[in-house]
Amino acid sequence: MKGWKVAALLSLAAIAAGCSSNSSKEPEPSELVEFEHEVQLDEQWSRSIGEGQGETYNRLMPVVYGDQLYVTDVEGLVVSVDRESGKVNWKVELDEPVSGGVGAGYGLVLVGTLNGDVVALDVADGAEKWRASVGSEVLSAPAINGDIVLVQTQDDTLVALEADSGERRWSYESSPAVLTLRGTGAPLLTNQLAIAGLSTGKVIALDTRRGLPVWEQRIAIPQGRSELERIVDIDGTLLQSGGKLYVVTFQGRAAVLDLESGRILWQRDASSASGAALGYGSVYLSLADGTVQGIDERSNTVLWSNDQLARRQLSGPEVFSSYVVVGDKEGYLHLLSQVDGRFVGRTRVDSSGIRARAVVEGDWLYVYANDGSLVAYTLR
Repeated sequence: MKGWKVAALLSLAAIAAGCSSNSSKEPEPSELVEFEHEVQLDEQWSRSIGEGQGETYNRLMPVVYGDQLYVTDVEGLVVSVDRESGKVNWKVELDEPVSGGVGAGYGLVLVGTLNGDVVALDVADGAEKWRASVGSEVLSAPAINGDIVLVQTQDDTLVALEADSGERRWSYESSPAVLTLRGTGAPLLTNQLAIAGLSTGKVIALDTRRGLPVWEQRIAIPQGRSELERIVDIDGTLLQSGGKLYVVTFQGRAAVLDLESGRILWQRDASSASGAALGYGSVYLSLADGTVQGIDERSNTVLWSNDQLARRQLSGPEVFSSYVVVGDKEGYLHLLSQVDGRFVGRTRVDSSGIRARAVVEGDWLYVYANDGSLVAYTLR
């Protein structure tokens, strides 16, 4: 049964990207529409990072910490790059493949591996500080609050490790769904709460000191006759802002919760495996069918909807200046107006495609393509 489930996890990556579940042939992406470019992205530097995302459905996001950008490839190469010049500060080859993207903070760079390990490196020189086993594949970036490192494994187990040593403080097991997408959303940490989205469509918050449940909220209810139809994974990035938690499920709903109590403030039907972004009082979603939406944060009203990227397997959205940025399976980066969702800019990063959400820091935009191309842009 376990081997069957692993195979299913791998094959279901295409479903998360909006592909048909009843056809072996992947539907063609929509043709790109022509428009008048209002903004241009200027490439400042680019680097090649090993094997990039690899052949499996990884979404290894880089992370900015201080003046450095930290990134890993699927084979275990971890690189520290000056985020403005592109100069490589250090490189480290781990002894095992990486499946969970990079987390960073409090002097540590953290990666999760296919073999169920978490590796902590020194931000200054990449020296290994500690390595801890969490028992199962790690498919998202570990989180850190200075006290603990929080890790979510593929089987919906949450593990808290001591930040200074990697020793296990506590673990919390949940029963995963029978069939799930390959991936987990990265967990969130505050000083008091450890928060994670689960494959069952629930969000859970635990006490950081002992791992005891504080609240649990169901976002989506599995529906349909087949296990495929009943997949409601929370695989996208959980977003925290102003005492609120923003979450979206696959084949379920998008919702805003009160961070402290878990109470649902509003919710609406949605299907996405890539999370949400915030800007100008709006919530932005890239849906599984390729539609990008802007939703009013207060009224839960759809302000605009752009369906011209259908079947292009979009990355998660990110807000950059006045624009919403999404990447697609053919390696194009699209800039949409936050006001009305119209296209205002486009560039092709690399033909291998873009699965990982872009990273924004101030006036800089960083894109990590599937083949390992890491490119820094600014707006003209």
